[in-house]
Amino acid sequence: MPSRVLPQPRSATTGRVVVTGAAGRLGVAVVEDLTDHGWDVVAVDQTPPPARAPGRFVTADLTDYGQVAELMSGFDESAPATAVVHLAAVPAPGLRPDAATFANNVPATYNVFRAARAAGVRNVVWASSETVLGLPFAVPPVSVPVDEEMPVQPWSTYALGKVCEEELARHLVRWDPELKMVALRFSNVMHPQDYLEFDTWQDDASARRWNMWSYIDARDGAQATRRALEADLVGFEAFIIANSDTCMRRDSADLLDEQFPGIERTRAIRGRESLLSIDKARRLLGYEPRHSWTT
Repeated sequence: MPSRVLPQPRSATTGRVVVTGAAGRLGVAVVEDLTDHGWDVVAVDQTPPPARAPGRFVTADLTDYGQVAELMSGFDESAPATAVVHLAAVPAPGLRPDAATFANNVPATYNVFRAARAAGVRNVVWASSETVLGLPFAVPPVSVPVDEEMPVQPWSTYALGKVCEEELARHLVRWDPELKMVALRFSNVMHPQDYLEFDTWQDDASARRWNMWSYIDARDGAQATRRALEADLVGFEAFIIANSDTCMRRDSADLLDEQFPGIERTRAIRGRESLLSIDKARRLLGYEPRHSWTT
């Protein structure tokens, strides 16, 4: 079900938001950004965030529905949540056996979705993944830039779990027409210190072929998360969230010629632009990356 724009803004930036996976590569930046923009953050993880991180930190097991329900409805005499950002997960394929990855990620997400709805939380943003687009692109996409209109094509159990989560959301918004559920298909999350490695990839375009040389600066990932949280939408939407450039110094069209010869181009490819399109996020969220590995 496509989302629709509400006529008036919700102005929810003073609400309480539960952020799961708050100590992760993206979560730390998200908690900091939301706090800086007026949100009251409950930071949830199984490991502590960095010292002096903002927000109220809580340890919880998201595969236990009772614990998740308390996070949403309020605990220890605290106020209930008005929104949730769900980032917690086994973060990539191959880190655990497939069954363990699925058994953690999908039930935890179901619990977050179900508990949020039971508590009346209708503003849900969560981390989907670029992997649903067909990564590692052993089977090339039908065309580039890759965008949200292309059918999902999971090639790992991790990606399959993310597809299941998106399908859950599609049906939940059908059940509740006022529910807003936004899936952010994040690219490979990078911190500034990670940029030191980028130069080692320049002589071998195949090294990062697997996601079409895409990445997302954690600070821009946090920006996109906040914009999705504050967007005046209802229904389900999915957005690709990447930086506007690639991790390579070569033009993107040259990279395509070498690594994906013959692939259809639906428009001209300019300079070093990302081949995972962020046009939809720009249009509906007002998202614009502010950080690049080259600056």
